Formats: sequence, C-alpha cells, structure tokens
Amino acid sequence: MERAQGEHCDTAVMTAATVTGPGKIAVKSHPLPQPGPGQVRLRLEGCGVCASNLTPWEGPEWMEFPTEPGGLGHEGWGIVDALGPGVRSVQVGDRVAGLTYHAYATHDLADENMIIPLPSALDGLPFPGEPLGCAMNIFRRSEIKAGQTVAIVGIGFLGALLTQLATKAGAKVIALSRRPDALEMARRMGAAHCLSLDDHWRIIEAVKELTEGRFCPRVIEATGKAWPLDLAAELTAERGRLIIAGYHQDGPRQINMQLWNWRGLDVINAHERDPEVYLEGMLEAVAAVMDGRLNPAPLYTHRYPLDALDQALNDTRDRPEGFMKALVTY
Repeated sequence: MERAQGEHCDTAVMTAATVTGPGKIAVKSHPLPQPGPGQVRLRLEGCGVCASNLTPWEGPEWMEFPTEPGGLGHEGWGIVDALGPGVRSVQVGDRVAGLTYHAYATHDLADENMIIPLPSALDGLPFPGEPLGCAMNIFRRSEIKAGQTVAIVGIGFLGALLTQLATKAGAKVIALSRRPDALEMARRMGAAHCLSLDDHWRIIEAVKELTEGRFCPRVIEATGKAWPLDLAAELTAERGRLIIAGYHQDGPRQINMQLWNWRGLDVINAHERDPEVYLEGMLEAVAAVMDGRLNPAPLYTHRYPLDALDQALNDTRDRPEGFMKALVTY
C-alpha cells in the first residue's frame, strides 16, 4: 500500500475524542488520516479549548451528535509527520500551528497553506495559534494608540491578551470582570484600573470619573453576553470605537441605537472569517511573542489529557478559581 511521505507502520492509528451527546465524550482509536494533495498531517502536541465549543457542548437543537473524531478542536499545534503529494513548503519534522478542525485528537490534517512555522525559540512551549491570531487581528482592528484609555469588558483569555497588547502599545487599560482572580490577572497584564463587573450605573460613573467625563475612545467587549455589550456602548466616548470581540451565540441582541447614533460610534465586529487573515494574525502572534509584546504563558492555567476533555470543557464553562485557558495536551 502506498504511504504518505513520513508515515510509518507502527503509527497506523490515532486517538481522538468524539462528543457523543450533550456533555458526553468517547475517546477511541481510529485509522490515521492520510494527507491528500497539498495537505500535511500533524502529530499534535496539544489543542486549546475554545469558549465557542460550549454551546455545541450543551447540545442545542441544531447540534448533531456524534461529532467527527477530533471535532470541535481548532486550536492545535504540533509536528508535521506526513506530507501529501505536491507539498513543497514544509518538511516532516517541522513544528507548526495551523487552522485545522479535528484537533481533539493526536493527529489532524491541514492544507499546506493553512499552517505557519514555529521558530525553534518556541520549542516545548504551547502555541494555540488560532486564538492568539484572533487576538492579534482584534487588536489590529481596534486601532489602539499610545495615550488612549481603553476599556476591556470581560477578562478571559482573549481579554487578558488584549490587555497586554494595549498596555504594551502605550494605552491605559480599564479592565472589567466579574471574577476577582481575573482582575488580578489583568493587573499582571498591565491594566491601570480594575473594576468589578457588577452594577451597570456604578460602573458607568466610575469610568466617567476615571476619564474626567470623556469616557473611552476605545472599548472592547469580550464576553459574548448581552448586558456587557450594552455596558460597553455606554463606556465608549463620542466618535469612539466600540469593538465587539465576544462571540455572541445565544440569540439576537437588542441595542440602544439612540446612544450609538448620538455618540457617532464606530462599531467593529472584529471576528475574522477569511482564513488568510487568520493566518496573518497567527504570524503576527509569533512575532509578538518573540519580541515581547505578548506573553501568553501565564494564561495557560489548566491542562488536561485527551480523555479528560469533558472536564476541560466543563471547567471552561464554570471557570474554577484562577482559570483563564484550558489546554488539552497529548
């Protein structure tokens, strides 16, 4: 039987997690996928757990079970271990991150043009490229400048990364979160002020005082929830930019268009859908880690083996003390 370049007989199977129903997984062996033309196979080192997995994990009506082996996982990184026909830009043994979609598994396939190389300086370090690239793209679209006051509503993994990037760019960050431990992390990331995400009007008055009545020229909403989005608009200055970084999955939103009109807000939906733009962000994330603008290491707070993916998803939902980001490692 013809084998892809780099394949060995003793690695004929992979291990993958399948979501079999709401809140349930099965971890089984499956035949190794074979890379087709222009594809590579990755022997994954790990995969980040994304909050966007939580709605499918709950089992809404539109969700179909079981998932494909490795399905929902899209934050993987690892080593190229086989090449499909025509692949020229990478070699077996290269360490990469990429856009793949079955990364809750020991192996996954990727198109040759959907992976980025990881420099040797990052050897041994986790690199969930997709969310790091997402943070870089959101930051770029935020157009944050030195001297600005930036409110970041929601300090999870993404909000903490953006706090760090904005601070390194010379902005003054007001971080808002319902969790005291997340606010402490925001302080570590450089936030100038930390406010509890509790009472709507108290927060507005506090930010008004901190900004001498001007509010913030840049506000990033990073929760994906309705009330924080409403609050974020209230904190945005006239002619300011409201950046929606949260992933809103739970239905329509009703917004205060009178406020948005009156203040003349620029509203940016900062989620990218073009894979090439995602890759640009991932390459920029590598550069930012290398030059010190970004240090995600303190945010990788919880690690799990593949057979504990259900616990990783539940903890991503429930946010135990100190939680920022779950990694499943192989």
